[in-house]
Amino acid sequence: MSSTPVLFTYGGALFLLRWIHFMAGVTWIGMLYYFNFVQGSFFGETDPTTKSNVVQKLVPRALWWFRWGAMFTIISGVCYIGMMGHDYHNSWGVCILTGASLGVVMWGNVWFVIWPAQKVVIKSAQQVAAGGQAIPEAAARGARAGVASRTNVLFSMPMLFFMGAASHLGLQVSPQTDLTIYAVVVAVIIAALEFNALKGKSGPMTTVKGVIHCGLGLALVMYAVAECLTR
Repeated sequence: MSSTPVLFTYGGALFLLRWIHFMAGVTWIGMLYYFNFVQGSFFGETDPTTKSNVVQKLVPRALWWFRWGAMFTIISGVCYIGMMGHDYHNSWGVCILTGASLGVVMWGNVWFVIWPAQKVVIKSAQQVAAGGQAIPEAAARGARAGVASRTNVLFSMPMLFFMGAASHLGLQVSPQTDLTIYAVVVAVIIAALEFNALKGKSGPMTTVKGVIHCGLGLALVMYAVAECLTR
């Protein structure tokens, strides 16, 4: 008697999507933390020649894994959520959609803020190394990419919290509760912080310790909002 292999069933397809999502997500967030926790500190301590060599040769390779990790994380995540077909007026839905909202904004920062800016920075370093002139806007573009990258670290902590909470920390979501207010509050929080990423400065996120503390604080605030506005 023949049977369909588990991986070719509906449940198997969902598992494969989750596996791809985890693999891509680890790659993406791992590179994000490398840039912010390791490379940034190194750049602050090394000499200009070494920094230039790193920008020209190492950074482009790291950014390739970074941006495509983000892309495959989002694609697999959207496909997974779409296939689940849940009633999202429950604990799983609230948590997964909150985490996904943060993830989508982070993906946008990668592809439309950080990567375009870093291309200018890399090209400028290459021109200088070849005896040419630096691109005038390279420093400003690099600084904007830095704020956006710090903001992604900030977002990553509540994002990972809610992704994990979807299956492992149930919220007491009342069937009678209108989740519109919760959605609006979350949207306002994310929009305000994203506006700062695009137009503002790092502020307390300038240091590694600062951005970690801010990220943990944001996760706590967003969890408190979820507990208060979904009951």
